[in-house]
Amino acid sequence: MPKIIQKEIISERLHKLRDKMKTGSIDMVILSNTDYHNSEYSSEYFKDREYFSGFTGSAGTLLVTKDNAYLFTDGRYFVQAELQLSNGEIKLMKSGTKDVPSISGFVSECAHKSDHVYRVAFDGRTVSASFGEKLSKTGNVEIEDTFYAGDYIWQSREKQTFNDIFSLDVKYTGEDTESKLNRIRKYMSDIGAGIHIVTSLDDISWILNLRGRDIAYTPLFFSYLIITDKKCTAYVNKSSLSDNAKISLKDKVEFAEYADFYKDIKSVVSGNDTVLADKNKINYSLFKILSDSGCKVVYRMNPSTKFKSIKNNTEIENLKKIHIEDGVCVAKLMFHLKRLAKNKETLTETDAAAFIDGLRSEISDYVELSFPTISAAGPNAAQMHYAADEENQSTLKEGEMLLVDSGGHYLRGTTDITRTFAYGECDEEMKKHFTLVLKGMLALSDAVFLKGCSGYSLDILAREPMWKEGIDYRSGTGHGVGYMTNVHEGPNAFRWRYIPGVSEYSELLPGMVTTDEPGIYLEGEYGIRIENELLCVNRESNEYGDFLEFETLTHAPIDLDLIDTELLSEREKELINNYHNDVFRELAPFMEGDDLNMLKKYTKAIK
Repeated sequence: MPKIIQKEIISERLHKLRDKMKTGSIDMVILSNTDYHNSEYSSEYFKDREYFSGFTGSAGTLLVTKDNAYLFTDGRYFVQAELQLSNGEIKLMKSGTKDVPSISGFVSECAHKSDHVYRVAFDGRTVSASFGEKLSKTGNVEIEDTFYAGDYIWQSREKQTFNDIFSLDVKYTGEDTESKLNRIRKYMSDIGAGIHIVTSLDDISWILNLRGRDIAYTPLFFSYLIITDKKCTAYVNKSSLSDNAKISLKDKVEFAEYADFYKDIKSVVSGNDTVLADKNKINYSLFKILSDSGCKVVYRMNPSTKFKSIKNNTEIENLKKIHIEDGVCVAKLMFHLKRLAKNKETLTETDAAAFIDGLRSEISDYVELSFPTISAAGPNAAQMHYAADEENQSTLKEGEMLLVDSGGHYLRGTTDITRTFAYGECDEEMKKHFTLVLKGMLALSDAVFLKGCSGYSLDILAREPMWKEGIDYRSGTGHGVGYMTNVHEGPNAFRWRYIPGVSEYSELLPGMVTTDEPGIYLEGEYGIRIENELLCVNRESNEYGDFLEFETLTHAPIDLDLIDTELLSEREKELINNYHNDVFRELAPFMEGDDLNMLKKYTKAIK
């Protein structure tokens, strides 16, 4: 069970917020957990939505009106949100389902019903430019973008914290900052932009070859970047810069104080300038500054976003090595669980998470987890992003499955892997559904496709086995993975549904790393997910064009105890056997004793 805050506490916080709304004649307040950089994960300082709603999922937006409150979130969090909002104070809006409008559509409906100009308030620093602009163009709506709800009500709020910033050596990055800046400047020149403003932390860290510890699970640091044809200025907390960070960028980058960015940008940009910016990444406050300056703004995806999604040879070799060591951790967790089940010993969700987290921390270049480990037993696994803790967790029961979604950030790259394990003998329906998920995962990993395809072209391969059974999962099939930046990082992804402004078409290119993670989630029963990371590689070129395929980076056994071989085709058996041959070859040198025997058992060929 996820943590649930008492209704009285949430009611009191919303009451205080509404009192503040009255003093400013505000009709609606929009709250998120987003920081000033539109990051996926946020530090505690930015968790306004969580404070006012009690919902702890990483994706969700809270809308508070004079009389009601609504939480919009996607299919990954429906089950969790229903539990955490069960006090009835806030209504759950299941985004993407029938009869549920988009947030902007909902605001428009409210404004249309109003007998006066409808005033919508938010902190413009935590709202994307594209979303804020859409709201500003909604009929009968007036925007107040300097409403800081957390500052007004959240008395115990932590301060924004800054931590050490360190350099990532070229033996890990494969390209120095000067080369990256030259590529960006060429792109700027090609489109006629003299200034490029970057606010997304993953882009900045990649460009500068620096990493930090300002946000849990993302080795990034709070910063802004301004690039011109001759100068690159990084706005950071200067006291956080390590000596090696300063030395690595000497004569390439100037450093300024993080707090001075908004003041400086107003003097840097004038009406004569052409500025390149990403509307989906800069915030609404900066968007307004640029709009008011009179400059010409070219709104396009940051060039660094595409550049960094294509891993270079150094990064690829590092990733291949770290995925083997990371896979050893997953395999050892699996064997630990199997031994406990055999001996009728118990295992809690947090024990399983602590076990694998501890193994990862012993790897030589480990930095931190790439997200909080999801360890979900039985029906809890139906929540895609379930979070257990000591007070709210389950103990595995005979015949249940344990889903573990986990990963790490290392100097050699970032990992993300999910395995679902049987704890004792599971029933036939579980095995059937596990095998359907496996079939989907294998089909996508076995794809051969022409250059020019996007994840929208291929997503159906993973879903088809489940769609034929009338089953679906409410998420994309896979996301791009950064190199020691964000574990979820575009522009590449596997999705079947196009959502303008949220998910853009992106060509799959050699060097891109994308997860392959179909699943089945039955509320109140169980959840199944199998996830590998896929590297896009060249296959062949001929008169029809360039053909591409995938190479699997992830190496860890898939639980043979859950496979119904009668449901597998000969090709699927060949694929799983070939995969397990690779797993054994790569992991065996790290195993001994019973672990090695278990590895042999769980990578044996199926017939």
